[in-house]
Amino acid sequence: MYQRGQGVDANDKQALYWFRKAAAAGERGAQRQLGIAYAEGRGVRADPRRACAWLTRAADHGDREAQFLLGNMYASGAGIETDERRALDLYTRAARLGHVAAQYNLANMHAHDRGTERDPKQAFEWYRRAAEQGAANAQFNLGVSFANGQGVERDEARAAHWYRLAAEQGDASAQNNLGVMYASGQGLPHDDRLAVYWYEQAAEQGHALAQYNLGGMIGSGLGVARDPVRAYMWMLLAAEGGDATANVNKSIVARRLSPSEIGRALDLSHKWQLSHREGRNRQE
Repeated sequence: MYQRGQGVDANDKQALYWFRKAAAAGERGAQRQLGIAYAEGRGVRADPRRACAWLTRAADHGDREAQFLLGNMYASGAGIETDERRALDLYTRAARLGHVAAQYNLANMHAHDRGTERDPKQAFEWYRRAAEQGAANAQFNLGVSFANGQGVERDEARAAHWYRLAAEQGDASAQNNLGVMYASGQGLPHDDRLAVYWYEQAAEQGHALAQYNLGGMIGSGLGVARDPVRAYMWMLLAAEGGDATANVNKSIVARRLSPSEIGRALDLSHKWQLSHREGRNRQE
């Protein structure tokens, strides 16, 4: 209550006082909170080693959130020596207790040779468990697994299913990939309008490849009215966002436009960047 300001004024030092008493008595939730306080410097000077010590106590008592947080510390080397094998063990313990983020991180470690040998089947299994609990990032990666046959038999229809679930939660990479599947007719019926729709959802979030793909659709008049100026605008934004293909092709596209059209596209791209920068600032 002191930590959250419920019924009393928020007071991190008072919260720490009571957490410490409960932690000393063996209350694992308090041990976790004490570890977080030392990790973040909340009510006390930040001390990663003490944070690790208290999180370890809670983790050893079966607290899955403490296991996950401690796994993050060992995986990143945040104030302690990096130990990916230890991180893998902690993520595994938390994942088996149903911790969604731990399941996702564990899948990534199996997928990318971190703390263990690469194991696509284990990666798929943990992505699946997290995805079934609604984690958008896991749903996206499960879609990738089905699309590429990583740890499971290739199945484009099932890839599209998981991309859609992640896309509907706002995952920009899933939105782009869903657009690709509609545009190509792979795993889904070919539908240029829906391809444009999903490219646009991702492009508006700043996804560079989706911006490039959207520019291509608009420039060709596929699923949307042809508009060379808007197409070039998205090409410029994609190049600015780091898409290598857009960076190469923007000069080719520019040759087909008049100086005034190029000027309008530059103005539109500047306005887009400004409006989205202001939107991010308001959210922060």
